[in-house]
Amino acid sequence: MQRDATARTLAGQLLRSGTSIAANLEEAHAGQTKPDFIAKCSISLKEARETLYWLRLFRATDIATNETIDPLQTEAYELVSILTTILRNARINNQRGPK
Repeated sequence: MQRDATARTLAGQLLRSGTSIAANLEEAHAGQTKPDFIAKCSISLKEARETLYWLRLFRATDIATNETIDPLQTEAYELVSILTTILRNARINNQRGPK
């Protein structure tokens, strides 16, 4: 019974953080300014890192198998890497100013 409640709680948190990544990227795409774009992408990066945290908890509590968690973690790490690169480039371009 407690395990089911824990699984539901973790699943809800994972769903929220995972879907927030894309939602904030959608907002970033519609950003009105470069700083707005950077802010929304930063939130997406934070959510991607939070998603990794929830996936680690799934593994630590043995709620999900490594077969299930491994590909999800790989994808989340890839998102973190992609978002980190996007933000690094956006910040550099923002410092250069308009062309």
